Amino acid sequence: MVDFLRHEAKNAGILILWLDCDKEGENICFEVINCVHSVMVHPKRILRAHFSAVTDQELHGAMKNLREPNKHEALSVDARQELDLRIGCAFTRFQTKFFQGKYGDLNSNLVSFGPCQTPTLGFCVKRHDQIQSFKPETFWRIKVSGVDDTGSVLEMSWNRDRIFDKEAASVFLSRVKSSKTAEVVQVSVKQKIKPRPQGLNTVEMLRVASAGLGIGPHSAMAIAERLYTSGYINYPRTETTAYPNTFDLRGLLQQQVNNPVWGDIAREILKSGLTPPRAGHDAGDHPPIAPMRFASSQELGHEAYRLYEYITQHFIATIMPDCCYEQTQVTVSVGDGELFTISGLKVVEPGFTRILTWQAIEDKSLPMALLNQGYQFNLLEEPSLIEGQTGPPDYLTEAELITAMERHGIGTDASIPTHIENIVQRGYVQLLSGRKLQPTPLGIVLVHGYQTIDAELVLPHMRRAVEEQLNHIARGHAKYDLVLQFVLAIFAAKYRYFVEHINGMDQLFEVSFTTLASSGKPLSRCGKCHRYLKFIDSRPQRLHCSICNETYTLPQNGTIRPYKTEKCPLDKFELLCYTQGGKGRMSNIPVYF
Repeated sequence: MVDFLRHEAKNAGILILWLDCDKEGENICFEVINCVHSVMVHPKRILRAHFSAVTDQELHGAMKNLREPNKHEALSVDARQELDLRIGCAFTRFQTKFFQGKYGDLNSNLVSFGPCQTPTLGFCVKRHDQIQSFKPETFWRIKVSGVDDTGSVLEMSWNRDRIFDKEAASVFLSRVKSSKTAEVVQVSVKQKIKPRPQGLNTVEMLRVASAGLGIGPHSAMAIAERLYTSGYINYPRTETTAYPNTFDLRGLLQQQVNNPVWGDIAREILKSGLTPPRAGHDAGDHPPIAPMRFASSQELGHEAYRLYEYITQHFIATIMPDCCYEQTQVTVSVGDGELFTISGLKVVEPGFTRILTWQAIEDKSLPMALLNQGYQFNLLEEPSLIEGQTGPPDYLTEAELITAMERHGIGTDASIPTHIENIVQRGYVQLLSGRKLQPTPLGIVLVHGYQTIDAELVLPHMRRAVEEQLNHIARGHAKYDLVLQFVLAIFAAKYRYFVEHINGMDQLFEVSFTTLASSGKPLSRCGKCHRYLKFIDSRPQRLHCSICNETYTLPQNGTIRPYKTEKCPLDKFELLCYTQGGKGRMSNIPVYF
């Protein structure tokens, strides 16, 4: 690639850079400049095009407003990459080497640490700890329902909700136990508004993709990038939820009038007029994510079209009216003045929920007689106490984890999917149905180990502080070298302390994993003590002699078996045969120590 760029730039006097318009794209700009600078002719002109979509209008606009590339933003990316690499490698190499070969049922090929990865895992383990430490509490509530003159059942909820003292709950029950009727004492009708959504940013797109579409954040980001490069949506990495004044809302909506699902809604909005979008957050990066042109499922394929469909529906919803509804609450008195509530809902204007149908409010009508104060009706059954128990929280979903990462400043809108993917791929959490993240024994013991030695290694505020320093570089308020020196000094001290106190983590590993001496099955005899070596089948495959306390590495990804009971004439170890199979081929290789 370097040779290709240099060949294309040879004798050129002007370089226009068309990279992604974010900090990472700015960083790549300077990588390109470094490659081609020496082969360009003088005087050199190096300019940067800023665009948010691969459309004629955006590209022509970018050509008319060329600027110089931003060195400060590029340096902030360099700083992040160097810090993450040096800090991550130092901790990862040490703890991987320390734990490798110590435990038979531990996959110790890579026991990694990452300045963003580890706090991300920390959120999952924190929820796991809350589940494990949860103690259920028993509660009681009064169950009662009524029936009106037409025979309609009226569901009533107790105003006190639930009581954790059975004796007190029994006292309240005694006040209504013998009652046969209930009386309406108050009717409240309130106008409510469910506001239309703001413009779509990356984090919200990832949340909905996971929770609503069942598409993981890593896959969703990859799909969004393909949609962008193909010109179907604008740039998918943005923190902004406010449309700029120049954003062509009407023109983009016009593109959707032929869609068989929401085309009628698009035409109706164009005819009646667009509702001004809600005020949102302007991060100064890119406009909210929106469709740039019409697409069909045949063009995009199933998964890509589902994400495109959501992006389009969200965009249309932002320029539709709010959802307006009436909430009716009828307060009824039973027995000795104990109060219960019957609730009703009536949609006045569905607004944006016509297109975001999963957010629609369902009508729940109440009998007209019930809206009259003083109206009495019969109870359907004798009031009774029902017993229940509080339940623990569930494991974090991907959507909840994304929210926590955004709130605490862990990663960027571009890197959040990668950090979540890493903790799954490295076996620190497993993905359950409903896209819930359950920490594995390795993930749990790692986080608990960091908490034992230095809790700041896993707490989110450390990374947030680093991100603030990097933002100072990007804005030109801090020097690259000074920030790098400052952050590395902090983590160097933490690394030294971690190395000195690693035994605290090792004690937790001993509880969770099996030592090599207690693992494996006998396979062949040791050439030193002539006792059986134990074969450890978990990755990495190895042999361990508990008498000599020696561990021997083996070839991976194959089958190990004794080789004709023969021994090495030099060290007396029994020979082993390594069998590697694949696509009908097998090869036998003697293994020597």
